[in-house]
Amino acid sequence: MAEKDIIIMRQKDLKQLHVIHKVLEKRIKQYEASKIVGLSTRQIRRKSRRVLEEGDKGIIHRSRGKPSHNAKPEEFKEKVREIYRKKYWDFGPTLASEKLEETDKVKISDETLRQWLIDSGDWQKRKKVKKHRRWRERKKYFGEMLQGDGSHHKWFEDRGSKCVLMGFIDDATSRVYAKFYEYEGTIPVMDLMKKYIRKYGIPGSLYMDNHSTYKSQKKATIEDELAGRKPLSQFERGIKNLGMGFIHARSPQAKGRIERLFKTFQDRVIKEMRLADISSIREGNQFLVGYLPKYNKKFGVIAKKATDMHRKLSDGMDLDAYLCIKTLRTIRNDYTVNHNRKLYQITSRTKDKKVTIEERISGKIVLREDSGRVLDSVEIKSRPRKQSEKKVQIKRKYPSKDETHPWKKWIERGYPQNPSYEQRKKKEAKKKEKRLLLVH
Repeated sequence: MAEKDIIIMRQKDLKQLHVIHKVLEKRIKQYEASKIVGLSTRQIRRKSRRVLEEGDKGIIHRSRGKPSHNAKPEEFKEKVREIYRKKYWDFGPTLASEKLEETDKVKISDETLRQWLIDSGDWQKRKKVKKHRRWRERKKYFGEMLQGDGSHHKWFEDRGSKCVLMGFIDDATSRVYAKFYEYEGTIPVMDLMKKYIRKYGIPGSLYMDNHSTYKSQKKATIEDELAGRKPLSQFERGIKNLGMGFIHARSPQAKGRIERLFKTFQDRVIKEMRLADISSIREGNQFLVGYLPKYNKKFGVIAKKATDMHRKLSDGMDLDAYLCIKTLRTIRNDYTVNHNRKLYQITSRTKDKKVTIEERISGKIVLREDSGRVLDSVEIKSRPRKQSEKKVQIKRKYPSKDETHPWKKWIERGYPQNPSYEQRKKKEAKKKEKRLLLVH
């Protein structure tokens, strides 16, 4: 049986060969073939002649598989690889090529080095799959939207304890408002928002992540599902009651302005506070009072529209009543309410069976009816103790050596003795037999 030659071709070669065969069979003209394969008529004539003389393999370029004239010798490649293994074993090809040129006087492109290292197994091909993201245009008005978050970091380095910098940045102007707190929670973010509103007014919307402080992690109850409601965190509830929109970011990149701000602050603010020898949250907040206006003047931008979209507080508006932790509690028969292991006596008259307890930022507790009326109340700091009943001493049938045994506590409370272990086992066995008889 005669052996057949195997010709390896690319799809491009196969297409050209197919068209050349049509030309040789005089089914299409040479200028038509040149338009189909994107070659000149001269190339079509040359390829047709080679296919006639050499057969189908004549379509393949003669330089294919041969080394390039500019190729480096294998000795040189191995020398570069040895330098890489000794000195730059954990460097990427780009940085390694720069260091080879600077230190070792070996000029080689990063892509060529990458291919050499991949061939020798010193570098693995890494494919970075980036999620497609669209650039979002800034808002047009100052106060139209704020981006907010908290940054946990050693802001005072070794001079003080670790804390959180919580801040807002205006999306249109990049104006920053921030403060240091001990932790990232509901009370700190409410305090920050309260101070921001006092200074600028109520913004249009707030853009924050899915931290449990900003988004409730509770599942919707049946009542919520029937009413079409979603569980809200205390902070989110307060923001919505103020008429602001609340947007939850699905990724850090979505609120990139505040993320980049914290990265900049972790470089600039830390060094500035080091020079000022600041080592506590109180000193840090005093520093921010003077630092933030300078920062906003230097790095802030001008909004596209000059209108300020912040809404001023109306006269008589109690901001603390919105930015507080609210809890619904049942009023007992003696007109007392239990909250956080504390008992409060209601001194005002009310017909409601439940009351809303407002835990203010300052720590003050306010009780409010459904109608909105504030109820007068006092905290009961000491409760009268009940007179303890006389303990009935019963002689134990089977005394226990351990004085803390549960059986002793059972007897001291005046309850009858428990049946013995064997008696209980017998009763359980009889019940099991009866069940088996009923089954069979």
